[in-house]
Amino acid sequence: MIWILLAVIFAAGEVVTLGFFLAPFAAGALLGAAADLAGAGAAVSILVFLISSGLFFGLLRPVARRHLRTPAQLRTGTAALVGKSATVTTRIDAGGGAVKLEGEIWTARPYDGDEVFEPGSRVHVIEIQGATALVSDA
Repeated sequence: MIWILLAVIFAAGEVVTLGFFLAPFAAGALLGAAADLAGAGAAVSILVFLISSGLFFGLLRPVARRHLRTPAQLRTGTAALVGKSATVTTRIDAGGGAVKLEGEIWTARPYDGDEVFEPGSRVHVIEIQGATALVSDA
């Protein structure tokens, strides 16, 4: 029963910290409990706990840390265009205009309705609304 309680404490600690530090010890405590239930003595159960926790920690934690450091999912579609630079092809004002964005011509409007951009100037895409890029100063 002590092994199960120890596993629950480690698991609860893991849920609170989310660092994948205590989870290997929770798994080791469960294996220690299994060894104890199988009739092994206390010394063997402790040894099973220590060895399995060490193996889980040494083998699984580096994998988990790599997954924690991976970048957020790549944006696709029009969401991938937000933040990109574009070149103004026709004057952009509150009435509209056009930009060359990633090799394609897009209709465009200023993000701030008072801005005006002349052809040849560089702008940043702030938002995409339908098929129109809302742009601001580069």
